[in-house]
Amino acid sequence: MHKYLRAVGFSKIRKKSELKKILNKVLKEPTTKEYVSLNDESIAVEYKKEFTDSLGIVVCGEYSDDVEFEFEYYYPYFTGGNISSNEEISFEERFDKSAYVGVCDDLKMGVTTIFHLQNRLEYIKRKNANELMESKTSVNLSALSVGGSIMLPLKKNPIQQKKNEKAEKNRSQLMEAARNGDELAIENLTLDDIDTYSALSRKIQSEDIFSLVDTYFMPYGIECDHYSVLGEIVEVDKRINYLTKEQIYIITIKCNDLVFDICINSEDLVGEPAPHRRFRGIIWMQGYVNFN
Repeated sequence: MHKYLRAVGFSKIRKKSELKKILNKVLKEPTTKEYVSLNDESIAVEYKKEFTDSLGIVVCGEYSDDVEFEFEYYYPYFTGGNISSNEEISFEERFDKSAYVGVCDDLKMGVTTIFHLQNRLEYIKRKNANELMESKTSVNLSALSVGGSIMLPLKKNPIQQKKNEKAEKNRSQLMEAARNGDELAIENLTLDDIDTYSALSRKIQSEDIFSLVDTYFMPYGIECDHYSVLGEIVEVDKRINYLTKEQIYIITIKCNDLVFDICINSEDLVGEPAPHRRFRGIIWMQGYVNFN
């Protein structure tokens, strides 16, 4: 059973027979069906079924010479509505199945962002046609979560906000210079990190960590596309899975100046989400790449 099925409204599935009924529904009544020819003369196929706007289940497989569909894997998906990054993206095929991950070096994050690629068949088509080098890309990042909590915001006055924005801008410029090999920028970033660590170590003895840290974005566990995040809520939307009638929250957050959407079952969320409050949780990052 896929861990993140509950995020798109299937929290009550307990048996494989129940899951099989859902997957058969996806195969028989898909919202969209896409395919692409592979080098071994087989055809890769994806059946996608929406159970409410922009979220549902994808079933992936192949048609071989005997014209029989061979099931490979499935996964729940949610497509975000915000362009999160315009930085260059590279792609890597997973070793365990015919899926791809995107790798984005966005300076806003400070770490390399890795996500599950949702439109892999479009990527394969462009790769086979040698169109990738000519394409400028952007990505709509989104995430599924099976456990999150709502936290109160930090009180910031306009002077503090302007100071923070200026500091973030300066840090981005330093990181860009460091990426291009500027040794002075690398040294300044190292000194800034040491100062930050020293300040946190001193204050954490008498203050709560979440009153000191406004947002964070950190790799989580052994999966490359899982992250632990804390971000400010920008917008909240509610949707209903029409098949199970379960309520789902779509929460848009701003995390380290990166804006993306999180999909979470209302049963897995502690607290009431609202703009300017903060979301904290573990996410599985996905991305829809816009090949222009």
